[in-house]
Amino acid sequence: MTLLIFGSVAVGAMLVTYTLEERSHWFVLGFAVASAAAAAYGYAIAAWPFAGIETVWSAVALLRWRRRVNAAATERVG
Repeated sequence: MTLLIFGSVAVGAMLVTYTLEERSHWFVLGFAVASAAAAAYGYAIAAWPFAGIETVWSAVALLRWRRRVNAAATERVG
């Protein structure tokens, strides 16, 4: 039961942070963390395709977060 709750919270957090991504780069980072948590859930329940896709989503979100942070830093300097 605890594992099911963990997975539900992870996927719910993905939905919320994805919806709020335009407000702040912190929500993009939150999406990356939530995706990593969903991937961990997928590995824990042996749902390998789900876990693999969530791992990729997490990596892509981390790259998007880094780009947004760098762009914001460039805007402040320039």
